[in-house]
Formats: sequence, structure tokens, C-alpha cells
Amino acid sequence: MTKKLLEPIQVGKMTLKNRIMFPPLTTGYEERDGSIGTRSLGFYERLAKGGVSYIVIGDVAPVRTASPTPKLYDDSQIPAFQKLADTLHKYDCKVALQLFHPEYDVPGVGRMIMQAGMARQAAAKAKEAGNEEEFQKQSALAQQITKDAYAKLHHDMQHFVSEATVEQLIQIKDSIAACAKKAQQAGIDAIEIHGDRLVGSLCSKILNHREDEYGGSFDNRIRYALEIVQAIQEAAPALTIEYKLPVITRNSDGSLRGKGGLEEDEVVEFAKRLQKAGVDMIQVAQANHTGNMGDTIPPMGDVPYNWTLPVAKKVKAVVNIPVATVGRVVSVEAGEKILQDGDADIIGYGRSLLTDPDIANKVARGECIRECLNCNKGCVDAIQNRRYISCVLNAENGDETTIFIKPADTKKKVAVVGAGIAGLEAARVAAIRGHDVTVFEKSNQMGGQIHIASKPPRKNEILRSVKYYEKILPALNVDVQFNTEATQDVLNSFDDVIVAIGAHNMDLPMEHENSHIVSSWDVLNGLEVTGECVVLGGGLVGTETAEYLASKGLKVSIIEMLDKIAQGESTTVLPLVMKDFAIHGVTQYVNTRVNTIKDNTIYAINTTDQSEVIIQADTIVNALGSKKNIFDETGINVPLHYVGDCSGERTADIASAIRTAYHVANEL
Repeated sequence: MTKKLLEPIQVGKMTLKNRIMFPPLTTGYEERDGSIGTRSLGFYERLAKGGVSYIVIGDVAPVRTASPTPKLYDDSQIPAFQKLADTLHKYDCKVALQLFHPEYDVPGVGRMIMQAGMARQAAAKAKEAGNEEEFQKQSALAQQITKDAYAKLHHDMQHFVSEATVEQLIQIKDSIAACAKKAQQAGIDAIEIHGDRLVGSLCSKILNHREDEYGGSFDNRIRYALEIVQAIQEAAPALTIEYKLPVITRNSDGSLRGKGGLEEDEVVEFAKRLQKAGVDMIQVAQANHTGNMGDTIPPMGDVPYNWTLPVAKKVKAVVNIPVATVGRVVSVEAGEKILQDGDADIIGYGRSLLTDPDIANKVARGECIRECLNCNKGCVDAIQNRRYISCVLNAENGDETTIFIKPADTKKKVAVVGAGIAGLEAARVAAIRGHDVTVFEKSNQMGGQIHIASKPPRKNEILRSVKYYEKILPALNVDVQFNTEATQDVLNSFDDVIVAIGAHNMDLPMEHENSHIVSSWDVLNGLEVTGECVVLGGGLVGTETAEYLASKGLKVSIIEMLDKIAQGESTTVLPLVMKDFAIHGVTQYVNTRVNTIKDNTIYAINTTDQSEVIIQADTIVNALGSKKNIFDETGINVPLHYVGDCSGERTADIASAIRTAYHVANEL
């Protein structure tokens, strides 16, 4: 049966070679001035090489902003976007720019930032001239203006949608139209109107409190969005127009999820108006404006798969233009079913294409695809924290021009000791390079600590990382020997040995006696515990162990020396953990150092006020961290290479494990 994912589709003035789309994601790969440089171009070209038919460049600003996103507001920026278009077109990949305007007075804030900069320059000159009084005056002025600029920015983010004058809205509309015209000159194929942000705020009953022609009624609230459509049509008539239609959905408890955009009943009617206005395609997506990107790009276990599809299906039923769906469509099987059922026409694989940019080509060849975990660790966290976007499972993101698997100069026999995530990745990369690879695993399964990590609430999706290797390694003729510890003589028969033996739960560093103490690893492996539980250590493992025990109905407390628990947790996952803690009444002791444990009593001290803390427990769970396992190198006379947890002084997270394994295997 022909896969509908690979069928072409006509969208406005462009023909897409398949139904696989890379939706807009802020990457952070652009140059500081917002132009498309080598790094950004390499990332998008890699997606095009992988067979994606349509790439939308996210958050392209039509004005000069301080936002770390792409920008196209000046003719001098056109050549960079033309190079992008020309590059992607070589692979028959169409490209759109998602145009947005932030919800603040950009020129006003910009002027204040410039004034602050001028004051700082004046302060520097005064200091050079030895004029201390003028230096202090200009420094104070720069500080005050900067403070005022951020205060205005904060105010505008909440109120600009209601306070912007009609003249300001016209200027913004004109800047968007001018940007679309520049995009057309650059050879870009389409414009995606960002229906969230300022445009979505105007559409929203929640955020829009205007009393003029742009506020109040449904017709008034969507007026500006339709004017934007018309302005783009007039400025860039050769371009296809897509509209990202944000939907304010409902959580399981009935509360609204998202603020910008429209609720479901209005979305369907708006979709009909968009088609009538000449929009060529609609992408149905979750509305934002909540302060937590997890509401828009939810982590594993938070919402069902394909969670926005029900609304996309309703939109498709009332329009005759293509409809794209996004939102936890993790597998190609899920995407194919959506298309076969006629619920949508195009599938947006965002995080999934960060994990595996070759989805389209692999579907065509019938090859195994590495699936996204929806962990949000490398991607959404990066966007929210202004860092480069990446995937914990893909060591190449953002460095596609310099990091790729290289064919081996000489074929070698390579042994991998340990089938945890690092050992599995090392085996994959080495095999792809052409080496003859054997993996030795002392247990009866692949995955190592991944199986422990999958046990806490919402975490079972992490097992997809292991299932990929279960499929790909046999296809690469990797010999995996379970229940086997390789002897010295066996390892010496190989050309190189990659050691990936992982770590273990560290011993308690404080004095303890006559107490029921168990390790977090044993608990997550299924060890039954009873009574009141106290978890020592509020890092990621401790936090997840506490949540796991609480979900079983146990009374749980957690102790952490720092001022908050789960310091390294995803900013989109942490609110879910805290909500779960509140539901189950988990007690948190932060800024608390344990001194001794005796007779199931924990004697600790609060480091902020030096007060004594005494906690009784039936079970004490050691989650204070892990230590690397030590490999016995005695008698091994072939080169040894360490990856994952056992490769450094500090144990690794999944991203570090993948990257150390990838790079070591890629250099053998």
C-alpha cells in the first residue's frame, strides 16, 4: 500500500512532494543579527536532505527586535534568505517564513535600549577623561533607562494588545507586509502567519480588552488577522499563505490551556473565514501565552498522543484547503493513520525531526526510525532558556556541517562492553561506519538505567530510546551477546574495546546505623517498601523516586541540601512534578543537611537558620547520586575507550551518554 505520508499535495501555489512538514521551532542557530548563517543553514539543509517537503522557519521578526530569532526587516538581509531558499530547493523542499510581531512596542523599547547604550558610552568616555561625577551620573542614567525599558517590556507583554493605538497596529501590519515582499524577492515559497503572539492576542477573548473596532465581538477580534492576510496578499502575490491557527484547549480538570488565539467553538468559524480570505493552508496548533512552553509543546505523559487532532479534524470538515496537524504525533504509523482517516492532510513532525531528520527517506526505504521521547530536555528547555535547540538522542543537532558519521578508513573488530544507552549508541555509530561490532551485556536486556528511568509517573515513553536499538542493531549486523561478561582473552581478540559499564547508586556519606535504608535504584527496580518514606537527595533521581513512591499511596518526604529540589529538571516537566507532590502531600525539606541516621531517625540541620531537623521514617531511600563503575583493565592489551557514565568524574545524563558514545565511535 502506498503510504499517504509520501504522497504529494498541492498547497496554494506550491506542490509539496510529501506530507511531512517541519513546523516552526525557535532554534537559536541564527546569527546575532538574526540572519541565516552557516549553522542555521546547515541545520535546515540537513532536514531537506532527509526528505522533508516543507520547512517553516519559526518566529521571523519583520522589525528589529532584541529577540534571539531570525529577522528580515532590511534589504541587506535578503541574500541570506535567498541562499536558504536556493539551498532547500535543491532537494525539492519548500520553505516558509513564519512572520510574527512580539506583543510589545518594539520601536519604543528599542529607543530606550539605545538611549541606555548611549548613556553607557558617555559614562565610559567620562571615566577615560577622569570625570568621576559625570561617570556616576551617566552610569546611573543608563541603569535607570534599562530598568524602565524592562518595566515597559513587562507591562507591554500583558497590556500592549489592548493599549496599542490603531496607528501602531497599522505600522505593524505594514512591516509584516514589507517583510513578506522581501521574502518573495528572496525566493521563499510561503508565508506562515503566526496566529499566536500579537495576532493571537487580538483574537483572544481572554487577552483582548479593546473597545474599538479590534475588540469585543468575534468579528472585531479576528479583524486584524484578516487584514494581515490581505496585506500579505497585496505585498507578495506570488507566495502561498499558511495560517497557524492557535486553539485554546481544555485540560482534564476543565481549566483553559492557553490564552492567545481562540476557543474551539470560534476556531471552526474562523477557519472558514480564513479560507474565504484566501489563506491556502491552516495549521491547527495549541495556543500559548501561559508562561510555560510545556502548555504548547507538552512533555511525555502530560497529554495524549495527537492531542490537538480532534480540533484539526473539525477544522478540516469545514474547509477545502489543506490542514496540518501538530502535537505529539510521534510515530510515522500515527501520522499515516491520521492521513488515511482523512483527519488532516499534512503532518508536522517538530521534535521528531530533531531526533531523526531522515524520517521521510526512511519511510520510503522502509528503514527503522529513531523516535522522539517528548522529554523536552534538549529542545523546549533550550527555547525557554535562550539556548541552542537540540535533541538528547541526536549528537548532530546544530553542528550538521561538521558532525556526521564518517566511513571508517580501516574496518576493525570492535567490542562494546555494556548495553546501556551509551554502549548501544557506540555500537550503532561504529557499525554504520563499517566496523564489525560485538556488544557484551551481563544482563538479559538492552537499556541499562533507562529501565529504571522509565518507572516514575509519565516516564515510560523513555523506553522508545531502547526499542530503537532493538530494531536498528540487528539491521546493522551488530552481535549482541546477553548474559555475558567478556573475558580478558575475548576482549584482547578485538582491535578496540569501548567500555560502557555505567554507574551505581553511591553509598551514604554520613554515619548511619540500625536503620532500614534502601537505594533509589532498587526501589525503581521494583523493591517493595512500606510505611513512611524519606528520600535523601532532591536531584532528578530523588525527585522521581519520591513521586514514584507517592503514586503508590505511600507518605513521602524528600530532603535536599540546595534551596530547591530537581535543579536540573525540565522547566516543562517540573510543574507536573510539583502538582503531583501537592496532590499526594509530599513534604519537601530544602536547605537541609543530614548529619546522622540512627534507629530510622534522620538527624539533620536547616542550613539557613541552623535549626535542628529530626524526621522519623519507616524506610529511608538513598538517592544522593551515583558513582561510575570501574573497569578492570588488568591484562587488556588493546586500546580502551570509555563512554557514558563510566567515562568521567561525574556520571552522565542521557544527552551526555549519547554524545560521548557518538564521538568516540566516530573516531575509531
